[in-house]
Amino acid sequence: MVDVPVNLIALSPLASWLATIAGIAGGFLLAWVLFGMIPGSTIHRARRESDQIIRAATAEADAARQRVELEAEKKARERREALDREVAETVAEIRSNQARLAKREDNLDQKLEKISERESKLDRRDAESKGLQGKLNAAREKLEQTTDQVRQRLTEVSGMTETEAGQTLLTEVREEIEHEASVLTKKILEEAEQEARRRSREITLQAIQRYAAEHVVDATVRAVRIPSDDMKGRIIGREGRNIRTLERATGVDILVDDTPGVIAVSCFDPIRRTIAAEALQLLVADGRVHPTRIEEVVERVRSEMSERIIKHGRDAVIEANIRGLHPKIVEAMGKLYFRTSYGQNVLKHSIEVAYLCQMIAEQLGLNGAIARRSGYLHDIGKAMDHDMEGGHPAIGMEFARKHGEKSEAVLNAIGGHHGDIEATTPYTPIVMAADAISGARPGARRESMEMYIKRLEQLEAIAIEQPHVTEAHAIQAGREVRVIVNAKKADDAEAFTIARAIAKRVEEEMTFPGEIKVTVLREIRAEAIAR
Repeated sequence: MVDVPVNLIALSPLASWLATIAGIAGGFLLAWVLFGMIPGSTIHRARRESDQIIRAATAEADAARQRVELEAEKKARERREALDREVAETVAEIRSNQARLAKREDNLDQKLEKISERESKLDRRDAESKGLQGKLNAAREKLEQTTDQVRQRLTEVSGMTETEAGQTLLTEVREEIEHEASVLTKKILEEAEQEARRRSREITLQAIQRYAAEHVVDATVRAVRIPSDDMKGRIIGREGRNIRTLERATGVDILVDDTPGVIAVSCFDPIRRTIAAEALQLLVADGRVHPTRIEEVVERVRSEMSERIIKHGRDAVIEANIRGLHPKIVEAMGKLYFRTSYGQNVLKHSIEVAYLCQMIAEQLGLNGAIARRSGYLHDIGKAMDHDMEGGHPAIGMEFARKHGEKSEAVLNAIGGHHGDIEATTPYTPIVMAADAISGARPGARRESMEMYIKRLEQLEAIAIEQPHVTEAHAIQAGREVRVIVNAKKADDAEAFTIARAIAKRVEEEMTFPGEIKVTVLREIRAEAIAR
């Protein structure tokens, strides 16, 4: 234990208090000094920073001012350059206009000089023409005097009056002009025919090569086979009641003759003929033949025939790719399946003509769809011409118009494909050509011997009636007629005229499939006898 002095122990509280007071006073003094120094330092620093900000702002303002001045100077320079270019272009354009004006003035001056020269020449020519007119008048008077003298002298020499001499001269001039016209016509037509023949042959061959259709051959009289001759008596019935009932129900003629195993059904309407033949076949197969049964079978066959007609019409429309047809038109086209023309099935013929029309139209740059529709519907009148008065073109056109066909091109083709009305669109002659092609191709049609001989005789008669014709012969199955003319009375040009006249009469007076070639022959035969 350390011993502390007594005086120190006694003085320690006072010392501590004094020390505390001294510390407090020193702290206040230090705080006062510090608080006095801190504001001054802060103000000084703020002033320094403000000076720096001012200097920075001043520098930035100077820099911005310089940039603005540079930008303004740049824009002013660009504007000045643009103005200089505009001024230069304007000056150049003004100079160019001045040059053109100067050139035009020179041209006008030259034209004025030429006009002056022409006026001078015209004045000289006018003067010369007046002089020549006087000479011509004098020469005309002299010519008239000479003509009168010559006319009077010719009248005295020839013994003809002036009128008779004029008629003779006109006749000679007319004959000479007609001859020259025939020669010129022959030349022009030959050139046109050569070009048309070449082009038409090309289009026709392409169309025929691209399409060939099968055809069905039917007859006006249809034969129905029966198992035995005993069946004939059952079909006839007691006092003929069965056969009369069948004929009355079907509208046909039933021909029962001595031909063994066959009964003939005759009718101009192919649909009624088909109904009667099929009903007869069913009756023969069934064996029950009496009036009631006949009426039942005929009615059933007629109902089935209506369905078959519609089916044939729809199948044909699909095959020909035709759209938008009225159901009545489809049904009418289906009836053509049972109709034939010279042995050619009319519905197959219509489909064939439709595609031929499309091919020809497309070759000529026309609408193939319209041409195909026209060709398909051209013979629709044949479906009802047995029941209506008039030709099938007019009947078909009216029927198509009545049932919604609005295309004038199609209607005109239907009504005019045989020349009954004037063709108003190019599709009508296309249908006419395709119709002839379909009917004239090998194997398409057939005709009776009587009709064939009659056509040949008519063809030869038309040819022999022409002047200067001595002989006429139909050859190539009526596709060509050879005409021989008198070489002493008809020259080459007149032979050509005779050929055209024969062809025109054949077109107007005859009905024939395809075309007929007229060949006129003119020859001189020199004969001598050696003895």
